[in-house]
Amino acid sequence: MATSGSKVVVVVPNWNGEDRLKTCLDSLLAQSLKTHIIVVDNASTDGSRDLLKKYPDIEVIKHSVNKGYAGGVNAGFKRALEMSATYVAAFNNDAVADKDWLKNLVSYHDAHSKVGIAASKVIDEKGKHIDSTGDQYTVWGLPYPRGRGESEIDKYDSETEIFGASGAASLYRASMLEEIGLLDEDFFAYYEDVDLSFRAQLAGYKVIYVPESEVHHSIGATSQKIKGFTTYQTMKNLQLLMYKNVPRKHMYKVCWRFTLASSLFLLRAISRGQGWPAIKGDLKGSYLLLKKHSARKQIQGSRKVSDEYIWSVMTHDLPPNAKALRSLRAKWWKVTGKKAK
Repeated sequence: MATSGSKVVVVVPNWNGEDRLKTCLDSLLAQSLKTHIIVVDNASTDGSRDLLKKYPDIEVIKHSVNKGYAGGVNAGFKRALEMSATYVAAFNNDAVADKDWLKNLVSYHDAHSKVGIAASKVIDEKGKHIDSTGDQYTVWGLPYPRGRGESEIDKYDSETEIFGASGAASLYRASMLEEIGLLDEDFFAYYEDVDLSFRAQLAGYKVIYVPESEVHHSIGATSQKIKGFTTYQTMKNLQLLMYKNVPRKHMYKVCWRFTLASSLFLLRAISRGQGWPAIKGDLKGSYLLLKKHSARKQIQGSRKVSDEYIWSVMTHDLPPNAKALRSLRAKWWKVTGKKAK
């Protein structure tokens, strides 16, 4: 059980999520471990704000502009830190939590002081496939959700250390956030959760997957509302993620692989009529790299783990769904007769 001294806050970012928000909030209000809930509304133009008026016990922070997932969650995180919370969770507005979701995460945190982030088992809304059992970060500079799309729900039923935690439903130690900082708002949406997990790893915190903590998630319910959004954010954010966090000793090994991967992604985007969002995202990311020099210097200068440790917790393979890259790699191995190290 969670200790009575643990003050817990759950932050739900929302942008035009009226169709999903009620089910989300009802599941949080029904938690076996009671919590303070904050909804950060990113200038919704649907009926979200009218819906929130029906929940007087839920704190609402209203933004006049859409600050994205990162900006929305950060507003709630800051409020939680002002309240001297022990733990603060990020929870998607298109997710639904089992009644013991929060209790199981808090109980694990309370029993393991070196854990900075506890991740949930996230399943699709129909309960037939896995969305995420934690995030992995590969030596190709490509993160991916562990187990996504797999139908063997019980395959990931063991507590284990993972690289990162999905922002869809994870619990963060407040003292860790005060040390390493909050989400990077330049990411806006996508991979800001991996960036935060990477910084936690560099600072010596553990990220743990807690399978008893279960959530159902409607994958991509928000991003699908904007054409080209995912492509733009992916091309922009992946390079920021790599530049800020990968130690210098390993940067070359990751960078050449990433350059190949991003080039293929760009070509694929063009073939699908998403060329302009991809090009804009790549250019914006390149521009932001200049801004991230001081952030990289601070992150790498204050890290508490070795180069070898970071290399050991990265995945030395391509993401499972990187079919084009896997095919290209197989041809390379066939021609050269050896695998790349």
